This record gives sequence, C-alpha cells and structure tokens, in this order.
Amino acid sequence: MKGAGLTQGGFYKQFSSKDDLAAQASRRALESATRRWSTAAASSDPLEAVMEFYLSPGHLGEKADGCPLVALGSTRRGRVKRSGVHLRMGFWAHFEVLDELMGDARSSNPSAKSMAILSLMVGAVTLSRIMQDENLSQGILDAAAGEVRRIARGDDVA
Repeated sequence: MKGAGLTQGGFYKQFSSKDDLAAQASRRALESATRRWSTAAASSDPLEAVMEFYLSPGHLGEKADGCPLVALGSTRRGRVKRSGVHLRMGFWAHFEVLDELMGDARSSNPSAKSMAILSLMVGAVTLSRIMQDENLSQGILDAAAGEVRRIARGDDVA
C-alpha cells in the first residue's frame, strides 16, 4: 500500500466493508480468468488451446495470477463464502465457455461434459500444485488433458 501512496485506512475506505473487498477481488479475478480462457480460445482448435493453456506448467506456476477457481474454490469460509455469488458466477462463466467450445451451448444448465471437464481441470491443477515431484505433477496434468480430450469427443470410458 505504501508503494501506491495509500495508508491502510485509505485503502479500506475504498470498500464498504472487508466483505465488499473480498467480493470485488474475487469478481475481478474470475473475470480476468474468463478473459484468459477467451483469449486462449481464439485459435483453430479452441478447446485444445484452452486445455493446453490451463493444464500447462506455466499456468501451474502462476499462483498469484493463476486460476481463482483453484484458489477460491477450496476456501469456502468467511468473507469468501459470503461472496459466494461471485464464485458461482465465475464457475458458470467457465461452464458457458466450455459448452460453447464444444458446440453444446445451453441456456439454463451447463452440460455434463462442461461440468466434468472443468472439475477435472481444476482438480488437476490443484493436485499438481500439491505435488513435490515435478514428474508426478506433469503426469497429473497430462492425464487430465487426455481425459478432457476423451470427454470432449464423447468416447466411452477407456
């Protein structure tokens, strides 16, 4: 805050409460994540591009600017829980992007495929960040990528 020329009191006066600060911060992080997905999707194979971006060692290492679904999804207490509407909206936006990428746009409910793919990708990034072994971490990302491709194609379980 000192570098921005703000005191702690001056910073907090920008928000109606600490809950408001948490809500606005999570909303902005989720909007940024959705934009990164949209940017990645602007390719000839959009789902593959999103998956390669998301399930990459580069994204795995972006803990400060990485996926807020990974960071906030497991922190459903306190201020983040009270700002849960932003989390739900963020998840919904990601479901919609996935549905569109698979040509399965829905108006009222996300498809089972988009729910499975998002769950798989968020879980893979979460587990990969926990691992101390770089090879195991990469193995988790690679396995998830293979399953995302299988789900997107509609293949039966291998």
